[in-house]
Amino acid sequence: MRPQINRLPADSPKGMAGSLIDRSRPIRFRLDGRLVAGFVGDTVLSAALASGIDTLGLFRDSPIGLTPRATPAISHASLANDKQRALPMARTLAQDGADYVTLGGNRPGALARLFQPGRTLGLVVDDQRVLDLPWRTVPGIPGPKADLLVIGAGVAGMAAALAGARAGLSVVLAESNPHVGGHSGLFGAQEGEDRAEDSMARLAADVAANPAITMLTATRVFSLRQGLARAHQVDMQSGTAQGRVIDIEAPRIVLATGAIERLPIFAGNRLPGVIGTLDAYELATRYGVWAGQSALVATSSSPAYRLAMLASDAGITIGRIYDSRPRPASRFIEFSRAYGIVQSPGTAPVEVGIARAGGSLSLTVDSADAEPLRTERILVCGGWQPDLTLWHVAGGNSRWHPGHARLEATGTQDNIVLAGSAAGYQTRRGCIQSGADAVDQLLVRPRKGVDDPLIDPLYESPDAPATIAEPRPDAPPCFLDGGTAMLQRPAPPRRRWFAARRLQMSGLLVLSEAPQPLAVCDVAAGVDLGLIPQAAAGIVAQERVALVPLAQHRELPAAEPDAPPAWPEVPAWLRGRYGRGAQVVRLVPQEARSFAPGALIYRSPDARHPRDAVGVVLHQTAEGTFGLVAAQLASADLPVTIRDKGSAQARIQPL
Repeated sequence: MRPQINRLPADSPKGMAGSLIDRSRPIRFRLDGRLVAGFVGDTVLSAALASGIDTLGLFRDSPIGLTPRATPAISHASLANDKQRALPMARTLAQDGADYVTLGGNRPGALARLFQPGRTLGLVVDDQRVLDLPWRTVPGIPGPKADLLVIGAGVAGMAAALAGARAGLSVVLAESNPHVGGHSGLFGAQEGEDRAEDSMARLAADVAANPAITMLTATRVFSLRQGLARAHQVDMQSGTAQGRVIDIEAPRIVLATGAIERLPIFAGNRLPGVIGTLDAYELATRYGVWAGQSALVATSSSPAYRLAMLASDAGITIGRIYDSRPRPASRFIEFSRAYGIVQSPGTAPVEVGIARAGGSLSLTVDSADAEPLRTERILVCGGWQPDLTLWHVAGGNSRWHPGHARLEATGTQDNIVLAGSAAGYQTRRGCIQSGADAVDQLLVRPRKGVDDPLIDPLYESPDAPATIAEPRPDAPPCFLDGGTAMLQRPAPPRRRWFAARRLQMSGLLVLSEAPQPLAVCDVAAGVDLGLIPQAAAGIVAQERVALVPLAQHRELPAAEPDAPPAWPEVPAWLRGRYGRGAQVVRLVPQEARSFAPGALIYRSPDARHPRDAVGVVLHQTAEGTFGLVAAQLASADLPVTIRDKGSAQARIQPL
């Protein structure tokens, strides 16, 4: 059995011992055959990380770290072939005696597995679809109905749920994690505010005590339209965790989905041991998990300094904090200086490499006189991007804000409103008030306004854009984001020994050639790198972020054998996108292959810009691939080009 080498001591101060685990109740389970130890309250992921399993597998022979944002689906070994019952590794509470297997990935041969280190899950993730969630194509069963659905149970979501209940509405509050509270704890408190932990606990207690609110934890909404949300839920059945897909009906919806931490762009930014500050904070405070005894910090945002101080209090050696901002100011910076933590402003990471087989890392920065430093862990933060995934899926618009260096929502949607960090609010007070304000908007009541008081930039430096290091040949892979898309930055040109000419850049030159779907942070990184024009960022995000059409409920009667099949429904925001009269067609590829929803369709094989697309892939079923195309193409057997992991030729077959 693997010892819990990455578990902080039970007496760790400042909440770093793990608030959700019960150390008096140890458990053991199997993961891909190996025995893993944990405690009641652990997720499968947190127990695996505590036991030293920190590597997802290999991407083109380079190891990739296992983090909460990039995990494979798992299943009970006896249910491995049932997509409906697949489970998310990060949201499934570990059970004593369970036997789990990871799903979806190719693995090295039997001989290679004998020699692979015990810290890896051993997946080969060269194909980006290895981390696809198997339940996305499963029709939903009827779930709860309510007057108001709130997605996200951070401080904004809980405030919205309570405001809805006070207004006499029945409320469903859906939270993807096994716990409520959100991420306010990392950001501390401003003057005049109580502790973030106290605010979260008070709101959570009020939600639990309100009979009008139905709380659904471990429930991640992944598709949305007006009046209906589809979610994957980890459900306990006869004492066993099982996955199921449910449809939640509600005429009013609040999206309190928070913000996503950006990944700085440098070589080796997803090696094992490199982790976002928010993920590191959540693993430590919720589960008492922290890898190694030393860490370096590379950030463009001040909350990373707070995490450095908490880690230092827990006995972790913080070697240095690199900050891309030249003269940052913050109360956290002053406090961490008092801790004696060395700070290097105006410095950003260039490359991370593996220093030795035992797992230590070497960090190179962009300072000419700085020697590479070795450490066991590197905490990174590239700023914050509002999570607009479901906003886009439901048909919402966005635009790139150059001053804030992020995508921001624009316009409105009928009966769907954003709240909290997803709506752009930055303080805890603003997020809480925005929850009640969102309900006022939905009920068409007079709005009281939201007080979102920002500290003067003279005393609290705003976040800098995510750092971008110069590309380096023969360096570890550099990724655009820390999620499941696994999109690489274009590699630098290299010179062949037999020719003086430069080779073309490898990798993605435009994100219209990327595998599908994109995450909002992929789009943001694409803008930063010049792969997406700022003016087109909103269009690319709307068309390429997690297009998941809603299929029929499973309780509906199946069609008769000779009845025409039910074509995938066209999302509301796509209606009119390709002109009046756009139609659903079948796409027949020249070579047998599948296409991911959201892949763009072009009339010319040379076209690449999203504005030139004449259609989009909607859905892949056993009956074929279906897409929405402009009317002039829908009535003829015409060749088209589909850009999905490169490009492929197909013909349009009218229905």
